[in-house]
Amino acid sequence: MDKTLILEKIQQAVQLLNEYNVDLWLIFVRESTLVNDPCLDIVVGTHCTWQSAFMINRNGDTTAIVGSLEEPKYKLLGTFKNVVGYVHSAKEPIIEYLQKHDPKTIAINYSIDSSLADGLTHGMYLTLCGYLKGLPYLTRLVSSEKIISSLRGRKSPQEIEYIKEAIKIALEIFDMTGKFIKPGVSEKAIADFMQTEVKKRGLELSWEEDQCPSVFTGPDTAGAHAGPTDRLVEKGHVINIDFGVKYKGYCSDLQRVWYILRDGETEAPQAVKRGFKILTESIAQAKAAIKPGVHGCDVDDAARNYITANGFEEYKHGLGHQVGKVCHDGGCGLFPRWERYGELPFLPIEKDQVFTIEPRLPVAGHGVVTIEDMVQVTDDGCKYISTPQTELMLI
Repeated sequence: MDKTLILEKIQQAVQLLNEYNVDLWLIFVRESTLVNDPCLDIVVGTHCTWQSAFMINRNGDTTAIVGSLEEPKYKLLGTFKNVVGYVHSAKEPIIEYLQKHDPKTIAINYSIDSSLADGLTHGMYLTLCGYLKGLPYLTRLVSSEKIISSLRGRKSPQEIEYIKEAIKIALEIFDMTGKFIKPGVSEKAIADFMQTEVKKRGLELSWEEDQCPSVFTGPDTAGAHAGPTDRLVEKGHVINIDFGVKYKGYCSDLQRVWYILRDGETEAPQAVKRGFKILTESIAQAKAAIKPGVHGCDVDDAARNYITANGFEEYKHGLGHQVGKVCHDGGCGLFPRWERYGELPFLPIEKDQVFTIEPRLPVAGHGVVTIEDMVQVTDDGCKYISTPQTELMLI
């Protein structure tokens, strides 16, 4: 746990409470190693056993109400100014805190569209409602979705540096992998090679080991979220890899694409080159559209419409997502107006959010052409924080 970063994010949470005119953010959890609220990783930095309430007030007060056996741990941790231990029940100290501060709005962690803002279990919600029954605070509960979305999305300078280092390491491993790939090597062997390089560095993968990296060679491969198979690299294949590493708790998420030359070829076939050209041009269209205040669906439109206008089928996923403590982070995304994304495509993009841009298109007989790079939103646009792939790599 980086205590300095935790305190930085708590202060940012206080600023957001004032920005959104919310008096109190209440994180209510138990046995969090079993059922973790993702917000604990951002503003608490450790887990709890008994029912625990973590209060962040717009006036700057931070109070943790925890089981008595864990009280010393939280005091030593030092991320919350006040630590209150209890023995029999968390109800009394929670009500005492609310009566003392009398918040008119209390944000709790539920959300329809964002899993990262939906950490309050139904059982804990019912418990909290039982505690507040007959008190005015029960009618003052609101969703913390906006607070969490902005808190996770607006990256601090230190968070950006951690992400950049995760990107740097991933790109180094991609370079090594490009030298490892050859005809006759399986997708699984490529994945094993990359995972070994991650372990040598003492790092973690950005997502589940059975799918990180995802390796796809040739046409008719498994779906985008499938793991590597025994399928062998062949001459004439397009091969793409989706991969990321985690550095000091922050992720990278990148994709790279190669073409495997046939005997006698010195460059990729025209169809593959055209696919790569249209793909990179669609990425440029999307990157130019990203700026604070723009809706993510409008950015997705820019890339999606360019690809289909040039005769390729549309990709069956969102154009990009935020990256941070987890690979798919934040609320706002570069998503199409599909029901499964709910309201997330219509949230405004904010400065210092970090997004992937990852369209894809199929080239018949060869495979899928796709690139994924990462950008940081600036005052009036965005900038790459990964070195973008601009040329089709040949093997």
